[in-house]
Order: sequence, then structure tokens, then C-alpha cells
Amino acid sequence: MAYRSFTLEMMKNDKGGKVLLLVLLALIIFVPSLNLFTSTDSVFHVSTYTLTLLGKYLCYALLAVALDLVWGYCGILSLGHGAFFALGGYGMGMYLMRQIGDRGVYGNPELPDFMVFLNWQELPWFWQGFDMFWFAMLMVIVVPGLLAFVFGWLAFRSRVTGVYLSIMTQALTYALLLAFFRNEMGFGGNNGLTDFKDILGYDLQAGSTRAVLFIASALALALGYLLCRYIVTSKLGRVVVAIRDAEDRARFIGYKVESFKLWVFVVSAILAGIAGALYVPQVGIINPGEFSPLNSIELVVWVAVGGRATLYGAALGAVAVNYGKTYFTAVLPELWLFALGALFIIVTVFMPKGIIGLREQLRKKRSEMKKADSGEDTSDSPQSEGSQ
Repeated sequence: MAYRSFTLEMMKNDKGGKVLLLVLLALIIFVPSLNLFTSTDSVFHVSTYTLTLLGKYLCYALLAVALDLVWGYCGILSLGHGAFFALGGYGMGMYLMRQIGDRGVYGNPELPDFMVFLNWQELPWFWQGFDMFWFAMLMVIVVPGLLAFVFGWLAFRSRVTGVYLSIMTQALTYALLLAFFRNEMGFGGNNGLTDFKDILGYDLQAGSTRAVLFIASALALALGYLLCRYIVTSKLGRVVVAIRDAEDRARFIGYKVESFKLWVFVVSAILAGIAGALYVPQVGIINPGEFSPLNSIELVVWVAVGGRATLYGAALGAVAVNYGKTYFTAVLPELWLFALGALFIIVTVFMPKGIIGLREQLRKKRSEMKKADSGEDTSDSPQSEGSQ
């Protein structure tokens, strides 16, 4: 009963979160149904391409929510969250590569094609176990979480904050980018991992498999949102926000600031890894380009566009920006980068609090206009009080 009452209290004042969850429920019900059970010539048909594209957007939204947890509520501007996303993607990619078996180009039942091409004689030790789905999913959680724990423990223990911490996170993802580009690492080098065949015995190209992956992405976003919402509305969340606003004061009161920051950072990294794992089977490839620092910077833009410290705003920003990228690349193939840059400038100048902040400003302005029309005094100045 106590947990249920807390859950109801958690969502009571979260109108945006309720809308997000209702939208996700509608997507889960209608999008796969319109893809699988309508004919291709029907006006209501949702193509497999659209289904996959929407699934990719949902993975990006989960990644944005993960970043908003540490940036919006804890004040940690991570410019390396793409690293955790990519590590989760590689975990899933390694499992999918092991499922190919002797159906690869070289027909080797044990070694992936790129290893045969590079004259590898045996499977590296760190590839062992990835033929089992449960082990691969465990690594999707453990590897990003462990990296975040080690990095965060060293950084927060040394009290690195602000721009210096951001630079360190960017250096982390750039180091991983360079490492994974090397063929000697055993992750496919520049080409990465691709040519996946099936997952859990089901054909990845089948419409039903794509629908299940889409549903899994929507459920992961919903659960990830609820987890983050639970954290930020709990006592732990209030302490984290206090650390964001006045870290020295929180430390002086007696809170172990490093432990709180580390805990939130690890949870965020795990959510990013799960997003990466769901992303890979839908796009069909994972390569070192996912570690690019530019990807992590773009992720920060998603959160800023949607609205920092709102969670649902971060998800909205991820979908909006990536839809804009898809639209502009089709309509303005030579100018889409300029169009996207103009969108970012407009948001920065006219919507500093993002789309959600703009909505709140418009709502406040309408409320003030209604009060003015009804003859109520909306001024709080001492002069107006003295004249009454």
C-alpha cells in the first residue's frame, strides 16, 4: 500500500509524464497493428521503415532521459554518454554476431567473418558467453555500469566538477572511439559489427520481429521514465537536486555528495546501455562512430531543446530533433545541417528552457491576460500595493 500510494503521489503532479505514458501506450497498440494487420495499399498502413524509424527514435528518447537524470537533476553535464550507449550496442551486436554461425560469408561456425578475414585462429576470451542471450543482456548492464562506476568514483572522489568534468567525459568517449577503431581490439574495427541474421531464433527482417523490438523500445522508455521519475521524487532525488544547486552546502550539512552523484551516474549509464542494446537490432549495425564525441554533444542538444530537468521534455526533444534531421535530410539534402543549426539557434535564443519551458511561459502569459481582462491586479510592485 505504501509503494502504491507513493507511485500515485509521484505521478499526480506529472501531467507531462502522464501524456508521455499515454502516447507510448497508444504507439504500442496501434503502430504494430497497423504495420502487421493492414494491407500495404491501405491509407492506414504503417510501413516497416516507419516502424523501425519510430523504434530508433524511442531508443534515442530513452538515452535523452538517462542524460537528463544526471544533467537536469544532478548538474553533471556529461559529454560522453554516447560511450555508454555504444557499449550497450556492442554487447547486443556481439550476441547477434554469434547467432550468425556458419551462415556468414566464410562459413565459420565459431568466428565472425571479420575475424576470419584477419586470420584470427580462435575466439577471444571476451567474446565467450555472448552466444547466450541472458549473458549478453547482463553485459549490456554490467559493462556500462562498471565503466561509469570506475570513472565516476575517480572523478567525484577527486571533486572534479563543472567544465573540467565535461571535458573528462568527452575524453573518455574519444579514447574509446580510437580504441574500437583498431582491428586488434576484436570488435570489427572501422566496419564494426553488422550483417545480423536473427535474435532468439527469430528473423530480424521479419515484420513481427520488428514489431516486437518496437514494443520493447516503447516499454523500455516507459519503465526508464518511471524509474527516473521515482528517483527524482524520492528523498534521494531531493538530495541530488540540493547537490546540483549548492554542492558545498550539501557537503557541509553532512551528505556524502560523491556517493549520491556516483549512484545517479551509474543508473544513468545503465539506462543508456539498454537504449543502445535496443537500437542495434533495429538499425542493423554498430560501429565505432557511435563513440563520436559529436554524438554525445548532440545528445545534450536534444535535452536542451526539449527542456532540461523535466524527463518527458528530454524524450520530446530527442524525438523532435531526430525527426527534424530525418525531414531536413530528405527535403534539403545539401542544406540540412544549416537548417538544423538554425533550429538550435532559435531554441537557444527564444526558448532557453526548451519546448516545455516555452509552453509554461505561454500558459503563464494566458493566465495573466485572463486576470487582466477580468479586472484583477496582477502587479506585485510596492507602488501598486501603495496605490490600492
